[in-house]
Amino acid sequence: MEIRLSDIDKTYGNSKEKQVIFKDMNARFPFGSISVIIGKSGVGKSSLLNLISGIDLPDSGSIHIGDAVLSEMKDIRRTIFRRRHIGFVYQSFNLIPVLTVLENVTLIAELDKAPKAKYLNSAHTLLNAVGLMDRRNDTPDRLSGGEQQRVAIVRALVNDPDILLADEPTGNLDVETGKIILELMTDLVRQRHKTLIMVTHSADAMAYADHIYAVRDRGLILRQKDQALS
Repeated sequence: MEIRLSDIDKTYGNSKEKQVIFKDMNARFPFGSISVIIGKSGVGKSSLLNLISGIDLPDSGSIHIGDAVLSEMKDIRRTIFRRRHIGFVYQSFNLIPVLTVLENVTLIAELDKAPKAKYLNSAHTLLNAVGLMDRRNDTPDRLSGGEQQRVAIVRALVNDPDILLADEPTGNLDVETGKIILELMTDLVRQRHKTLIMVTHSADAMAYADHIYAVRDRGLILRQKDQALS
């Protein structure tokens, strides 16, 4: 699914302490592409992902995902759309402490009433891929931070979404595990014609990108790969 943001304005705070995040921002993320978002802390990288996912709404402007206008949907419809079409890897793990690894991974698919055999097969395949199949019956408190991040990534992928949004997905992982996760996500995009937008500072992740954008001056600026870290 192609993602288009048109004339986006977004501010936070009140009239006395207003922070303008985006002003007349326009962006296009082509179908089946991998885009990396870079920028300094606090400039709006996570806010951009929240807008694309429908977790947050712009003050003005429109957000199109495929033929759907996400910015015009009511809350319930946006939630259902996100559940079926968007996988999100958060900066914090957001795992439910009383559920096992497998239960955390399959929760969204269960809520969406997906066929159980299908999502269990997907969960097992992905847990194997990130080396956590033998931890599937453990609760999050028995996992390291890196293991919890891998569970969060599998959860985002298990429902076979059209779009993956990732906020520093390898930030808490060692280099080798991070490479495995990047391979997993980019293979999904390439092989199944999906769209990935990733906020990251990882040079390894940038190597997979079709497009690299910098959040700057309340908008997005396309960068060349050799400029990305400058």
